[in-house]
Amino acid sequence: MANPVVHFEIIGKDAGKARQFYSSLFGWAIDANNPMNYGIVDNGGQGINGGIAGAENGDQPHTMFYVAVPDLQATLDQATSLGGKVLMPVTEIPNTVTLAVFQDPDGNAIGLIKDGM
Repeated sequence: MANPVVHFEIIGKDAGKARQFYSSLFGWAIDANNPMNYGIVDNGGQGINGGIAGAENGDQPHTMFYVAVPDLQATLDQATSLGGKVLMPVTEIPNTVTLAVFQDPDGNAIGLIKDGM
């Protein structure tokens, strides 16, 4: 499939409570032992990987999925030309991921991840 969904994210008011909820509900193994305290969901080789974190900087709780694309800026440009809006420009988290986020015409936030990361 071209441009697959490769990651999901659940952002809650309280990251610890959100991780406990999803771990208890679905039996997910979630590891937040990293400098960003980002709860990485281990999918055990099934489905897509994901993460659970707390809302920051006034963000509201939300869910988002990320699509792998070869050219983040070209995809943002195309999304804009189709009526979307850039929420986060191309951003690199060193040694981790290069990503961007846009809003579709209905207001949904969609994440992009550089293909091959």
